[in-house]
Amino acid sequence: MTSSTPTDAIRVAALYRFARLDAFEALRAPLAAFCCGRGIKGTLLLAREGINGTVAGAVDDIAALISHIEAIDGLANLEVKYSSAAEMPFHRMKVRLKREIVTMGVETIDPMTGAGAYVAPADWNALISSPDTIVIDTRNAYEVSIGTFKGAVDPATASFREFPAWVEAHREQLQGRKVAMFCTGGIRCEKATAYVRSLGFEDVFHLKGGILRYLEEVPAGQSLWEGECFVFDERVSVSHGLAEGDAKLCRACRHPLTADDRQSPKFAAGVSCPHCFDARSDEDRRRYAERQRQVELAQSRGRGPHIGS
Repeated sequence: MTSSTPTDAIRVAALYRFARLDAFEALRAPLAAFCCGRGIKGTLLLAREGINGTVAGAVDDIAALISHIEAIDGLANLEVKYSSAAEMPFHRMKVRLKREIVTMGVETIDPMTGAGAYVAPADWNALISSPDTIVIDTRNAYEVSIGTFKGAVDPATASFREFPAWVEAHREQLQGRKVAMFCTGGIRCEKATAYVRSLGFEDVFHLKGGILRYLEEVPAGQSLWEGECFVFDERVSVSHGLAEGDAKLCRACRHPLTADDRQSPKFAAGVSCPHCFDARSDEDRRRYAERQRQVELAQSRGRGPHIGS
């Protein structure tokens, strides 16, 4: 487990651990009580295969939560990436029970025993710069749209469930090559490597700690990352040093938007963007415009973030 020292008041922890949790259902209520009692917000997912989530709170409270989770049988040595936020990036705390902590839909895959080799951020550039390596972004297309590694293949998936089918359709591209995969925090690509190895591929690697650790540890001047990294909270994106990025969310379709996207004539705050304009009706946009009016009204009255924002 590694950490950094944020300068902002809110510490954000993205965490996961593949582990066999036969009684995972019993962990839900105690974890929810622990978090809510300390003002921690975010989401934790529990399944028979482990824990996954992102939470935020005061530095001491997040430290207490990590210690609490690591004391649970099987969950020591969590993979945790810390960053910071100027304001609380979540509206509420949720602890959910799931079939998988990252949903691929292939029940025979076991990342605990079948995952590929970890590659530290310091060694990642050399691996992905080799002409013998195919670099695959295992995230969904909307995440890739605002940033990815130089030369990476985008499978253009709408969900992680589509990834196995993409691999099956592109097996020839992987033959005889090193396969290097990455994702936001490391969990999705860890499971993806287990799947690819189950197909008989040997040289399979994934970025330890994901993009977040790479952006934290690799100086911008040496980086092969292009753009920003989408995160699943109100910050929307982070950049090198895990500083909050420039991307914003379209509140109509939840797609992340670059500065160029927000210059489009199809963009209207809270109403539409280039990614959803043609898929929505005028009636939809009237509804979204009214919702946006309510958001702005709540903000002008000093009530904080409107729940629909």
